[in-house]
Amino acid sequence: MSNPTNKKALELLFERPLEPIFTARDDGKAVFDIPDSFYSEQYSDVKEDIQSRFSEDVDIKIPLRELTKKPDLTFTHPVGKRKQFSLFNSLHRSIAARLIDILLNAGDEDLFIATCAYVKDRVNPFLFQYCYAVAVQHRKDTKNFEIKPIAEMFPQNFVEPAVFKDARAEGELVRNTGDRRHIDIPRNYTASDREEEQRMSYFREDIGVNSHHWHWHLVYPGYGDDEIVKKDRRGELFYYMHHQIIARYNVERFCNGLAKIKILNNVREPIAEGYFPKIMSSLNNRTYPGRSAFTKLHDIDREDAKLEIADLERWANRIIQAIDQGFVTDTKGNNIPLDPKKGIDILGDIIESTQLSVNPQFYGSLHNEGHNAISCCHDPDSRFLEDFGVMGDVTTAMRDPIFYRWHGYIDSIFNRHKELLSPYEDADLAFQGIHVSKFEVRIQTASQRASPNTLLTYMEKSDVDLAAGLDFGPKGNIYATFTHLQHAPFEYAININNADNVPKMGTCRIFICPKSDERGTLLTLNEQRLLAIELDRFTVNLVPGTNNIHQSSNSSSVTIPYERSFRKLGPKYQPTDDRQLAEFRFCGCGWPEHLLLPKGKPEGMAFDLFVMISDYTGDEVQQTKDQPSVCGDSSSFCGLKDKLYPDNRSMGYPFDRRLPEKTLVELTDKFPNMSMIDVVIRYNDVIVDRKA
Repeated sequence: MSNPTNKKALELLFERPLEPIFTARDDGKAVFDIPDSFYSEQYSDVKEDIQSRFSEDVDIKIPLRELTKKPDLTFTHPVGKRKQFSLFNSLHRSIAARLIDILLNAGDEDLFIATCAYVKDRVNPFLFQYCYAVAVQHRKDTKNFEIKPIAEMFPQNFVEPAVFKDARAEGELVRNTGDRRHIDIPRNYTASDREEEQRMSYFREDIGVNSHHWHWHLVYPGYGDDEIVKKDRRGELFYYMHHQIIARYNVERFCNGLAKIKILNNVREPIAEGYFPKIMSSLNNRTYPGRSAFTKLHDIDREDAKLEIADLERWANRIIQAIDQGFVTDTKGNNIPLDPKKGIDILGDIIESTQLSVNPQFYGSLHNEGHNAISCCHDPDSRFLEDFGVMGDVTTAMRDPIFYRWHGYIDSIFNRHKELLSPYEDADLAFQGIHVSKFEVRIQTASQRASPNTLLTYMEKSDVDLAAGLDFGPKGNIYATFTHLQHAPFEYAININNADNVPKMGTCRIFICPKSDERGTLLTLNEQRLLAIELDRFTVNLVPGTNNIHQSSNSSSVTIPYERSFRKLGPKYQPTDDRQLAEFRFCGCGWPEHLLLPKGKPEGMAFDLFVMISDYTGDEVQQTKDQPSVCGDSSSFCGLKDKLYPDNRSMGYPFDRRLPEKTLVELTDKFPNMSMIDVVIRYNDVIVDRKA
């Protein structure tokens, strides 16, 4: 457990990532007292003046330990301090893995903090913040410390640049933070309505969506010590989390009158979609490069990245051949079967790819290098000295329409494996003696009882604090207001009859499926299962007779609350209960709660709401560690911290494989432990202010 001084030091290392370590932080109240040897060459001659200037009028001075042996950081030089850092770049990943190893092995907590302070000013700021955050998450002495939301550390990656000019001016001119106005982030600033893909900008450019993607890759790094990489079902989780994103995106397209994405399965074909992100890189004050419509992919020949487009085709063909054969071949020539239990996990590590790939030389790095090829297509040989585009950065990739076409292709490869598995049999789906006798959903209102099975969405205005990421900027909070989709809270009511004379345990699984596509054509069950959106999964105790289950949408196993996506930091905003505090610190990983439901349509859009009670004897996971689960409320996408994935079934069950019936109605009629109801999602085209 950290002492108060170390907690403060850990917090301050997340603040103002571009400022030198010796500047004042926490609104000018705190400063690090660093040894002379920590000053970089740039400031070593003026350190006395710096010490005098920044040590005045501060409340807290945090002394840092001298390092008897300083780490050799020359290996980080290929990622220059003003270059962009990318987890999709193999050289950058290997550099990050080495730096994470240094931070993880830095003795006790005092030594860790001192090492981080020494490293910070000597390496690329994005590289440092990523490695520092990974180390904090995975060290035993700091793993319960909160990770500051990425949108607050590097707001330039999420917010239109003109906002920062107004924010800095407001901070300098209005000294009292309570009197500062909230700067409005404009909607639809990346394209006009002449571009039909702009109908999806509220989803792609949502701050919570992009923060989730960054935090997931923080919790599940692909390279480094086995202790932080080799996590339970990591490859399968890579598949499932991205599969659900693609399902959600396609359903969201139906809501906006657009067809499903056209997957990017031909890397020789020009990319029809252009994208001009209009966000700044805080490292070099340049905007992320745009991509014109109908740009072609070319071989990459840059200083830190080499790739032939033919490599992508070759790797994809080898993976598809392995799927068709039913096995992959490791580096020793052993054939490893792609069975229903482990096959998807093996493929996830291969396709992403991570250091867990059974044969990285042969199967390559399809997912990562696809990101690189797209992100550098505007300047593949660096002749114009342009940095990579948004597809090269996990904090920004989901803004680009091509992300969904590329991941749609990746998902189709995974689904090829799933389609080759035998359909679920009756024994896989039934739960003897359990009958769902009633199922409905209602909006939760304070005044009157809402009509059942009609859900409501609308637009909401909320705030994000930019202060921590405004380097060399004014003191105090500076809020920006952004507009996002939101839904009225709702509750499931499920009546379950246990016909046996003994109590039973089950897992309640809730999915929502579109009934039809953008043209109104009804979808088959196999089409629906690929578009099934998981809404919740939770354990139920079933006594003999009737059981009345009520579950709020706020308790979803998929999402994290708004307060965790855009939380305020500091002791006065933290829970005092030990368990709630542990969850608060870890739980930045999870789908944003405000996007739990699809948007729907103003006239209402019809969906099938599906519930299944599965037999817990087939669901149960025997955890090897007995400590209470931290952040279990987003376990579907992020697993459990330091534990096994909490569901023994395949992720997405029962929709991950083909099913024995032709329609969802036939399926639920056959199995009494399942039920389906018609629901309507109605979008109300208004913008409301978020309640405090």
